[in-house]
Amino acid sequence: MAAKRFFLLVGFFALLNTCLFAQETSTTSGSYDWRDSSLIPSSRLAQHNEFLNNQYNFPAKPRNQWEVGLKVGTFNIFGDVPSHFPTPGFGVHVRKALGYLFSLRAEYIYGMASGINWKQRTAGYAQPWLDAGYVPGTNYVFDNYKSKVQDLSVQGVLTLNNIRFHKSKNGLLFYALFGVGATVYDTKTNVTSGGGALYNFNNVSPHNDYKERRQTIKDVRNILDAGSYNVDAENDGNARAKLFGNTLRFSRTVGAGIAFKLSDRLNLAIEDRLTIVKDDLLDGVRWQNVTVPGGGRVLSPDYDVYNMASIGLNINIGSRSVQPLWWINPLDYAYSELNSPKHMKIPKPVLDDADGDGVPDQFDMEPNTPASAPVDSHGVSRDTDGDGVPDYKDKELITPTTCQPVDADGVGKCPCPDESCFDGFMMKKGGASDCGIGDLPSISFNAKAFKVSKDAEAVLANVADRLRQNPNCRIVVTSYTCEPSKSSQQLSWDRVNTVINYLVEKQGISSDRLIFKYGETGGDCNTVDLRAAELGDEGPNTVPAPHPNLRRRN
Repeated sequence: MAAKRFFLLVGFFALLNTCLFAQETSTTSGSYDWRDSSLIPSSRLAQHNEFLNNQYNFPAKPRNQWEVGLKVGTFNIFGDVPSHFPTPGFGVHVRKALGYLFSLRAEYIYGMASGINWKQRTAGYAQPWLDAGYVPGTNYVFDNYKSKVQDLSVQGVLTLNNIRFHKSKNGLLFYALFGVGATVYDTKTNVTSGGGALYNFNNVSPHNDYKERRQTIKDVRNILDAGSYNVDAENDGNARAKLFGNTLRFSRTVGAGIAFKLSDRLNLAIEDRLTIVKDDLLDGVRWQNVTVPGGGRVLSPDYDVYNMASIGLNINIGSRSVQPLWWINPLDYAYSELNSPKHMKIPKPVLDDADGDGVPDQFDMEPNTPASAPVDSHGVSRDTDGDGVPDYKDKELITPTTCQPVDADGVGKCPCPDESCFDGFMMKKGGASDCGIGDLPSISFNAKAFKVSKDAEAVLANVADRLRQNPNCRIVVTSYTCEPSKSSQQLSWDRVNTVINYLVEKQGISSDRLIFKYGETGGDCNTVDLRAAELGDEGPNTVPAPHPNLRRRN
């Protein structure tokens, strides 16, 4: 009946917890919001504020919930008389965390133990047997008892696996406990029938046989009057402290358990707890079964202990509090902050640039570039014509490939500029008419666009075919601007660049045969003109973008 009431009570608390849990807001990373000042008690608010302002390295410990637990299990006494199994035990406790690993617990246990010895006693009778008239050696007896034990203790509980290095949440905890307390017990024994008659155990057989112990206990139980456990077992009487008429003893307890987390407010615990009482009368027997000349008795060498193996339901209670600290991994905040800093005060990075070229030293592939020397994105001195002499030293910034290699000043060695030397580099006298490529079409673009249309591709394919038929010809690619703005300059450059890239990459025309001109005036702003190069038309086939930050995707 008591067990049914316990489970009904557990069911009620489980339902209550479900309602409470439904109102909670979930926390992140299996922990709590360390910025929430409502979770910090007033005594630690100063530390909390210092931490938020990066004046103190450690966050304040939050207010955490109390745990209230109910348990049921089997309660047994280990003494001179074997204990029946199972016999009921009940318990209740409250627990509070002092830190992430250590907590204090106050617990009350009520247990009922009983036992019948399967070994026949022929000497060293307990006092109730002697008082009833049993004669050692003549009236053999079998020790028996029923004991009610109450235990109140304070325990320290040590969580063994709360600190996790590779996982945030912890759904399974192992813990050990130790503590001190007080034990009150009342032990009864059955020595006579309800009418006061002595029992006759002399015919019980077999006895003292371990293999037949169950049968022996069954035979003794059949002899005993079940309702006659009404005689006080042997005790120290007034020589010991009493509480409500029962023996009171100091106790020490140790134990271990496993807790399974069901939710942030509910967990299930399986626990075993052993209590040591410096007393040999928990089972009412303290004498050895040995015959001593003169009728004396010999004390047994060991004290009795009792054990409670239980399963319990624990509920966390408290508002404006985090769950008990033994469920929170203290490394969770540190790892979360390292992975995704939200509070860390990160200094502004300082990137040294020893040569002042605008490229930080850690990315600079040429760390000693002279001052004011133009460089590329890797910090390497720019060499526009690719002659091996950087622009800041090059006295001939754009040296034709035909005139390379160059001297130390970047000046090429070109022959005399007429048709008799380096044929193909200079136009022959007569200009475009000697080239023979004829007039070339223009390429039209939509306003503010520089993408080559399908029609333009067909036109450029025709131009490329004519260039292949006239290998000595070079052409000038010219784009115009209608206003002096940066965006217009960049759009003009983009259009020329697009046309040249198409001829080179799509049609296979050598870039040396193309002259890059942009930003010209006097022409259609949405047209790129193509014409044969004349005598004196010189220029590069590629030019750096004037305003690269204004470049748009085609």
